[in-house]
Amino acid sequence: MKRFFLSILLIFSMFAATANEHDELLIKASFKAANNHTVDTTRNRTKRNIAIVGGTIGGLYAASMTGLYFAWYADYPQSSFHFIDDNGEWLQMDKMGHATTSYFVGMIGYEAFKAAGMKEKNAIWIGGSLGFAFLTTVEVFDGFSQGWGFSLGDMAANALGAGLFIGQQFLWHEQRLSLKYSFHQTEYANHRPDLLGKNIAENLIKDYNGITIWLSCNFKSLFLKNESKFPAWLNIAFGYGADGMTGGYVNSASHNGRPIPEYQRARQFYLSLDIDLTRIPTNNKFLKYTLKVLSFIKIPMPTLEYNTSKGFTGHWLYF
Repeated sequence: MKRFFLSILLIFSMFAATANEHDELLIKASFKAANNHTVDTTRNRTKRNIAIVGGTIGGLYAASMTGLYFAWYADYPQSSFHFIDDNGEWLQMDKMGHATTSYFVGMIGYEAFKAAGMKEKNAIWIGGSLGFAFLTTVEVFDGFSQGWGFSLGDMAANALGAGLFIGQQFLWHEQRLSLKYSFHQTEYANHRPDLLGKNIAENLIKDYNGITIWLSCNFKSLFLKNESKFPAWLNIAFGYGADGMTGGYVNSASHNGRPIPEYQRARQFYLSLDIDLTRIPTNNKFLKYTLKVLSFIKIPMPTLEYNTSKGFTGHWLYF
């Protein structure tokens, strides 16, 4: 996850800006068509808007892949294309990151194409697949890198994230189940800063001990009728995390000659409340898209944790 997360964060904001810009274009085009009573004008402008969005995303893809290659892969030994089985690494936290990234980039891609005027079905397939396409390219880079390899487990996680978005959009025309991310700093990075990060910015994407991935479920849309006065923005969330890891498969006994305490690796399962930012009503377009971009973050709320090593623990606010 750490090799592509920085690029993902940049693309999130750019996709949102693209969607906002072309939403404006589409609205202006619609008003002009109404004034001129010309359907063809609307169609032509919609095609142009879709082409602009597609071209922008294509440019972002090419630029991000080029930048990622030279920033990360160019300095490492290359090899012939090969596969790797890394399904046991980091207690599968990296796989959870793949699924979440694929899901969220697909959602932003869909929103961008939909705002430009693309038909719903096409926007779901094309936009919803962008995360999968992006991460597949990263996986191919891994396949030619001596230190890594093409991971079928990663690809399965990528497909799961994209499929979760695409399937819901076709079934319900909305996202009732969302994949989200939260983070808190841990002590483990102090012992392995080379693996888990040297500062908070690196910890956010490298320290799997502090990362939690959530399946956030919208209670009202799943279980209640639309007429219910239950808050539409209130979710229930199920989280997964891992703790006690100072190495991918096994813990390190020392680093740079310094001993590392003996930690017990454990899985963590969470039950919590959450807020669906995309369901907060607003007529402000900038705020609307800002909330969509921020919707991948799990809002800190009271949480019940089960740790396979320590048992049950309650948190007034869990990050």
